[in-house]
Amino acid sequence: MSYGGSQSNAMLSLAYLAKSKGWDFVYYVKKLPDWLAKNPTGNLKLALDLGMKAVEIPHSEFYGRIEDVRSTLSDDTLLVAQGGAEKIAEEGVRLLAKEILSWANRKGIGSCSVATPSGTGTTALYLRRHLPKEIEVLTTPVVGDRDTLLAQWHELEPDEPFLPKILEHWPKHPFAKPKKCYFDAWHSLKRSGVEFDLVYAPKMWLELLSAYENLQKPILYIHSGGVSGNMSQIEHYRYSGIL
Repeated sequence: MSYGGSQSNAMLSLAYLAKSKGWDFVYYVKKLPDWLAKNPTGNLKLALDLGMKAVEIPHSEFYGRIEDVRSTLSDDTLLVAQGGAEKIAEEGVRLLAKEILSWANRKGIGSCSVATPSGTGTTALYLRRHLPKEIEVLTTPVVGDRDTLLAQWHELEPDEPFLPKILEHWPKHPFAKPKKCYFDAWHSLKRSGVEFDLVYAPKMWLELLSAYENLQKPILYIHSGGVSGNMSQIEHYRYSGIL
C-alpha cells in the first residue's frame, strides 16, 4: 500500500514492482476530478493498467484515513510513505552512491557536485550519507521550502550530522503548478537532446544555473525519471494557458 498524488512517479514505480512480484498494490489518492477519473492519463493510467487499485479519499479526510490504515495493517502488508520517504530506501540509494563513485573513479574525478531535486528529499539525504565529503550533494525543495525539506530529513534521520546543500535562489512555487520559466527550461533541455521530467527537473536546473560559478566541477545531475508523467503535465500547461 501507498498514498500520494495521482501522477506520482513513486506510485508508478511501486506499481511496476508489485506487478513484477505478483503482489497486490492499493494506492490511496485524494478524490480525483471527474475528467481524470473517467479518462485516466499519464502515470495514473499506466499504474492502473499494471493492476494497481486506486482508492479515492475526500481531501479533508485524507491523512486521517491514512493513519487509520497504518494502525490496522496486517502482517503481510507494507505501507510505503508518500514519495517513498522510508528508511528502507537507504539501501537503494547506497547502491546509487556506489555507482556514482565507480563513475568518478573511471573518469579520474576526485571531487564534483552531485545534483538531484527533492520532493521528500530521501534520495538527497542518503546520497549525502553514502558519498565522501569531497563530493558535494546539492538539492532544491520542489515541494514546500527549505524548512519543509529540513523537517522531512529530521523525521527520517533525526541525528544525521551531514545534510545536502540546499539551493534556494528561486522562490517557492506551488507544487506542479505550471510556470512559464519552468517550461522554458525544460523545453531548452529537451532541445539539447535529453528529456527530463516537467515537475522536478526545471527548478533544479534553474538553481544550478544561478549557482553555477560557486559549485564544485564537474556537475553530475541525477536524472530521476518520471518522463511518463510529462504527457499529463503538458496538458496541465495547456489548460493553464501557458502553452
